[in-house]
Amino acid sequence: MMVRDGKTMEQNKQLIIAGLGYSGRAVAEAAVSAGWRVMGTSRQPGVVKAPPGVEVISFDAAGPAFAAASHWLITTPPDEAGDPVLRRHAAALASGKQRWIGYLSTTGVYGDRAGGTVDEATPPAPGQPRSQRRLAAEEAWRAARPSGAALDLCRVGGIYGPGRAPFAELRAGVARCVVKPGHSFSRIHRDDIAHAVMAAISNPPPPGCRVLNFVDDEPAESAAVIAEAARLLGMPPPPVVPFEEARASMSPMALSFWSENRRVANAATKAALGIEWLYPSYREGLAASLAED
Repeated sequence: MMVRDGKTMEQNKQLIIAGLGYSGRAVAEAAVSAGWRVMGTSRQPGVVKAPPGVEVISFDAAGPAFAAASHWLITTPPDEAGDPVLRRHAAALASGKQRWIGYLSTTGVYGDRAGGTVDEATPPAPGQPRSQRRLAAEEAWRAARPSGAALDLCRVGGIYGPGRAPFAELRAGVARCVVKPGHSFSRIHRDDIAHAVMAAISNPPPPGCRVLNFVDDEPAESAAVIAEAARLLGMPPPPVVPFEEARASMSPMALSFWSENRRVANAATKAALGIEWLYPSYREGLAASLAED
């Protein structure tokens, strides 16, 4: 049972974030604003510009910080050898101080569903090698979870937000409205990742593992998102380009995304966290991103 004195409450509000990238920084800023002590790891701590109030520590030397933290958020992707945090700092789990561990995975673990809907209870079936590595990392965290900690496997859709929206491409005249009938993507605004993580760490579930889908309420075709971004800029949308024509100039990475078609549901996630999204669709999220840009 948690002792509700000042010292113990402070000890239970220590968050360490493995990786201060685009999403990790947003979570760090939100956690500091909520009164958490926040540490973030980096391979190059002297280069990273951390949000105010966030202590940056070397990833390789972060063992004591992981051991002391009550809450862990893992944003770093796995490599060919597996999850780098478990590979380097699994021994820190022996401290027994962890109340919650969040792992930012990908909705890619669901694989191609030919346009069908998946939810939090859908068995994974990854088709892409990078998604297979993510699922392997999920399973490694399931196996490593201390008995007294909650583990949230957060499967994240396509991330966008300030600096990661189509506005620059539209202004430069290089954006395309690629159309593949019936093909939708599930997305999430960067700030809604932070919103959901804060809900999870502020009221973690009992020890165990749950799956959360970090996607907004409206899977949408790529062309619809481009058209809305153009409208917000007061520009006409780019001409429509059929996918079969556009694919010739796509990178292998882009082609891999277009090779899978699924609609990701989130009702169980929102119910578990007791939240609604700040940006329930790409419309609100694009408008907010443009305002912040």
